Amino acid sequence: MTANGNCPSLRSMIERLIACDTVSSSADPNLDHSNRPVIDLIAEWAEGLGFRTELFEVRGEKDKYNLVATLGEGPGGLVLGGHADTVPWDAHRWTIDPFRATERDGRLYGLGSCDMKSFLALSVEAARRFAPSQPARPLHLVVTADEETTMSGARALAAGGVLEAEAAVIGEPTMLKPVRMHKGIFFDRVRLVGCAGHSSDPAYGNSAIDGMHTVMSALYELRAELAAKHRNDAFRVPGPTLNLGAIHGGDNPNRICGECALSYDLRILPDMDLDEQRQAVRDRIRAAVADTGLDVHFETLFTGTPPAETAADAPIVRAAEDLTGETARAVAFGTEAAFYQRAGMDVVILGPGSIAQAHQPDEFVALEQLDAGVELLGGLIGRFCGDADTTRTRQAG
Repeated sequence: MTANGNCPSLRSMIERLIACDTVSSSADPNLDHSNRPVIDLIAEWAEGLGFRTELFEVRGEKDKYNLVATLGEGPGGLVLGGHADTVPWDAHRWTIDPFRATERDGRLYGLGSCDMKSFLALSVEAARRFAPSQPARPLHLVVTADEETTMSGARALAAGGVLEAEAAVIGEPTMLKPVRMHKGIFFDRVRLVGCAGHSSDPAYGNSAIDGMHTVMSALYELRAELAAKHRNDAFRVPGPTLNLGAIHGGDNPNRICGECALSYDLRILPDMDLDEQRQAVRDRIRAAVADTGLDVHFETLFTGTPPAETAADAPIVRAAEDLTGETARAVAFGTEAAFYQRAGMDVVILGPGSIAQAHQPDEFVALEQLDAGVELLGGLIGRFCGDADTTRTRQAG
């Protein structure tokens, strides 16, 4: 592949993106880094291809940015969207330098190689190969901040009204198979506060652990009710899932527990509302301990990712199915899709690599997925941004 302007080869782009430490972490500020290095690289390469670029600082976040790069004018068109950040990494579990792209056995290893810096490079490369000076409908390359934590970048993008298009492709790892729906998710913590005391007599205190036992029983009942009421067989796990993930309470066997905290997540189907379900869980917990004398406190650990669903007959879904030969499916993990939908776009999730490699030590993407991904994205660009004759010809072929 030859360079074009300031745009290096596909392999070089991936290597340079992986070399950027753009870890985001809401749990540990010491691990949190700016995404600006990746934003600047994509902007430089896009400008070299004739794109107009705009940087938007994400309000409320320190040194975090969104990028919107646009080629062409007018309504419609296509967004190729991805996030610049990665999750933190465990140094003792990696066998290679996570910030150096390493090829081995037909795979390219590195932090973000799969999730999802390779897709960002594929988007630029596909735009270069498409290469009309002015497409009939605009092509947008979008890069967001903090997808792995708060999704503040995508939220700001949707709220800002700065982007309009007919359709969007979000490049999360799907092995280049189209996805048109996913579950929503939120994380919460409930803390019960009672009264510590000597364990020789229960009357000396009010056990928060006993109260949490009651809460857990109520949540197990709610979990069964949700599974019975809501079902979508497109998902491998067809119902919503409520997971009680962490519990902490007490300090000694001979003391009545004064405080106990439970963290949980709920994953919901596309026909369910995230805010309503969060409130329903909290109401159930309050009712469970209403007569215990325990104080109840809730903490939002993750505001949440709304569920998303694009109609099976949407043009972007049909185009992705046609080009891949795969029927669009459903996944349990969350993406930024709902925020693009709020901006009026139909969305397909489609990118190289497997979700099984995301967030893992020695993360990798198969090399064979890279050129295939460029061709696939090029086909979608041609259909949604090319002139009418080109679009008809491609569809007929």
